[in-house]
Amino acid sequence: MRKSAGQALAWGSLCVWVMTAVVACGHADPVADDPSPSPFQDSSTYASELQRSDLPWSDGPSPYNAEVRLDDGRRVAMYYRQGKGLVEQHYSPKAKAWTAATVIHRTDVDACQGIELRANGGTVAAVADFGPYCYDGEPPAASLAAVGTGDLTDWDIDVTKDFDGWEKVSVSDDGREVVFGRDTTLRWTLADGFADR
Repeated sequence: MRKSAGQALAWGSLCVWVMTAVVACGHADPVADDPSPSPFQDSSTYASELQRSDLPWSDGPSPYNAEVRLDDGRRVAMYYRQGKGLVEQHYSPKAKAWTAATVIHRTDVDACQGIELRANGGTVAAVADFGPYCYDGEPPAASLAAVGTGDLTDWDIDVTKDFDGWEKVSVSDDGREVVFGRDTTLRWTLADGFADR
C-alpha cells in the first residue's frame, strides 16, 4: 500500500512538472513584446575628432553648434559649415572617438538662428533653419526637420520652404515618434517616417 502511494505521488509530481513545462512553452517571450526599437548593428567608423562651425560668432557659445547625449552614452553633434550646410558627427563612448564629419543637408544659403537637438529612446531629432539673407536679419526661408535612429548613419530629412522654422520638437519616450510643431505639426514615426501634414 505504501509502495502504491509513493508511486502515485511520484507520478503526480511528474505530471505537475510536465504540465508546467507545457504551459510555460505556450507563453510569448516577454522580450519579444518589448515596444522599444530593436538593437542595431553599428556600422559607423569612429576615428575622428569633433569639429565645430566655422561661422563667426563672438557673443558667448555659438548657436551654430549643438550637441545631445543619448541614453546609451553616445553623443550627436551638429553644426553649420560655410558653403556646405548642416554637418553631423556622432561619438562612441566605447571607441572614445567621433565619426568623420558628414553633410546631412547641403546648402550654400545662410544659416539662421541656432540648431535644436532632442534625443529619447535611441532616436535623435534636429531642427535647423536656412535663408538667403539671414545674416542681414531676414527670417528663415526654409526649416529642416531631421531624425536619426540606430547607428545614426542615415537621417530622414524634411525641408519646409517659405516657413519661419519649427519652434518645438518632442521625441516620445520609446523613440518611435517625433513631433515638430509651430502653427502646424509635422509628425515622424519609426514605422512610416515623415507623414503628410
